[in-house]
Amino acid sequence: MAAALVGWSLAAVATAAEPIKIGVSGPFTGGSAPMGVSMRDGVKLAVADINAKGGVLGRPLQLVERDDEAKNERGVQVAQELINKENVVATVGFNNTGVALASQRFYQAAKIPVMNNVATGSVITRQFVLPEYKDNYIFRTSANDAIQSAMIVNEAVVRQKHTKVAILADSTNYGQLGKEDLERALAAKGIKPVAVEKYNLKDVDMTAQLLKAKQGGAEVVLTYGIGPELAQIANGMEKLNWKVPMIGSWPLSMGNFIDNAGKNGEGARMPQTFIQDGNTPKRKAFIEAYQKAYKVDRIPSAVSAAQGYDSIFLLAAAIKQAGSTDGVKVREALENLNEKLEGVITTYNRPYTHDDHEAIKPNMVVIGEVKNGRVVLAK
Repeated sequence: MAAALVGWSLAAVATAAEPIKIGVSGPFTGGSAPMGVSMRDGVKLAVADINAKGGVLGRPLQLVERDDEAKNERGVQVAQELINKENVVATVGFNNTGVALASQRFYQAAKIPVMNNVATGSVITRQFVLPEYKDNYIFRTSANDAIQSAMIVNEAVVRQKHTKVAILADSTNYGQLGKEDLERALAAKGIKPVAVEKYNLKDVDMTAQLLKAKQGGAEVVLTYGIGPELAQIANGMEKLNWKVPMIGSWPLSMGNFIDNAGKNGEGARMPQTFIQDGNTPKRKAFIEAYQKAYKVDRIPSAVSAAQGYDSIFLLAAAIKQAGSTDGVKVREALENLNEKLEGVITTYNRPYTHDDHEAIKPNMVVIGEVKNGRVVLAK
């Protein structure tokens, strides 16, 4: 009997110490890599912080990382593998809107929460809502495109007083859905773009699109794309000897835009949830920890790193509150978080409800500007 009790207690301890497996899905290679790697590394810092304090429910968090290569079909494979083979209790990540929309349905069906911490397509958190779906397992810690497009238009039309606007957007789900958000925001100001142009990933010559914008009399170029192609836009404007302001969605802050555009990227403006500036003790500690851990000065995508970091703390708080890793209970806890959490982006106070899975509100987002090879708060 005593031996049986000892065996049971040892088994209970072993079970209690079993890691909580969390998926991390993002593009760790290719043109989207600066945001994917920065997000993953921010997530790793958060997990290290949490595990150093005993983990969650007495169990360490364990990350299961997968490179989705920014490809929809690869994202689907990764989702199925993380759910069915790795048995993750939640996944953080999804940097690309198209990958999120293609992949997160598997988590929804399995009732496993997803924390979108970079992808910004406005529809992402509304893919599974009433009346068709009673409960939604998709959450977000990035500024959605409805927020960003309104800020971009406000910067261009209200603050800078431009009336002739061109839009250049890539051909992905992200670019085209963002373009539609921009057009709606412009229409609300009574403005129709003088040119709306599309380009493909890996395009290296934007001359045709830029000429149409220039010939249309554009006073400003609004963009929706990612770093490498955005740099081609900036460099293409230089080749045409045509310099107008460039204002776009958050990836204008990516390291591969800033580096590839060089002086041609100076002055580009974009919405940001986080700028690499240690203006609070929490932010200062986070930046210094990132720099030390990954031996860099400038974070390749500071926004992605910060949003990744905060997403883990929100998820961990929900698991702790639920007292369980059960997906239904964790979702319910996320929708009713009773712990106020100080993140590096903001202090989260009941960030989600059953019908609102967007942690980032408009008043949490600022306009950044590329200056001397870094992103700073726009003046």
